[in-house]
Amino acid sequence: MVARLETLTRPAPGLDFRKPSKQRQIGIGLGLVGLVLAVIAGIGNFAAAGDVADGTAGETLRWTFGLSVAGFGTVKLGIAVILVGILVRLWLRVAAVKETMPLVKAPGDGTAAQTGTYDSAWGKATATTTAPGPLPIHKMARTMWFPMLAMGFMALMIGLVLALVSSGETNPGSVASLFAWAQGTMFLGEAMLLGGIAFLLGSILAAIRDGGGEVQETVGVTVKTLKMPASAKAFVGLMMVGLMLGVAQFVLYIFVAANASANPGAWFAWLGPLREVSLGVLLASIVLALYTIGSTLGFQFDRMKQIIGTGK
Repeated sequence: MVARLETLTRPAPGLDFRKPSKQRQIGIGLGLVGLVLAVIAGIGNFAAAGDVADGTAGETLRWTFGLSVAGFGTVKLGIAVILVGILVRLWLRVAAVKETMPLVKAPGDGTAAQTGTYDSAWGKATATTTAPGPLPIHKMARTMWFPMLAMGFMALMIGLVLALVSSGETNPGSVASLFAWAQGTMFLGEAMLLGGIAFLLGSILAAIRDGGGEVQETVGVTVKTLKMPASAKAFVGLMMVGLMLGVAQFVLYIFVAANASANPGAWFAWLGPLREVSLGVLLASIVLALYTIGSTLGFQFDRMKQIIGTGK
């Protein structure tokens, strides 16, 4: 499974970097589809405002809810596809640097560089003679990003169908049960999609780390690698908490669906904020992942300047 996913993100040797990115085109297309769905849902909500007096607005608001959440999820899927394209371009960059770095590297002075842990401008780092292997979280990220995206989008579509079916129901108990299923399933899908994006960002961090090690080992210098910073550890922790909250809200919505006659409105009142907290925590983890990517790239740019300037 990991090997197959690797072929999606690491291009074959000799691939022309000037070719347009298919992932970028697909991602932009998905983003536009998601925007259209959200706009249609918004128009439906405006139309429903005129039906409040006769009590029929609820039917419209149920299908517009499903359509708007599906639109947001489609945009997230587009973001994920573009991130896959970034991974491909990142490995193309690694191949180019491996080819050109020996040409610009300064001749060394013959002294051996020290190995071990040291303090860099970007945090704790290690110096080794060979490129270090991937961290466990990197292996997990490379394995999990595709299943999370696939399951998340499937859950989103199932929830959309349930929301559409609930809009045509007239029995209050059936409406409450179906809509509870729809909300729980759709926001489980949203959480999984954000989890997939987070795992993709983890894969990008892994590629930056592994690619930097490969370049240094190819050039024949000491391999210097940034240790896992605190922001990366916090990123992993928040991602896991966000996913667990996403699963928790889904389980509680199932409970509401099974007990739809027991005042579901009270449950909906606080389950809504819970599912939003889940997405908020996942988004916060993504912010930390992006911050960590910036720190890692800064470390590697400094390392490249050091190799070019000193040859070691």
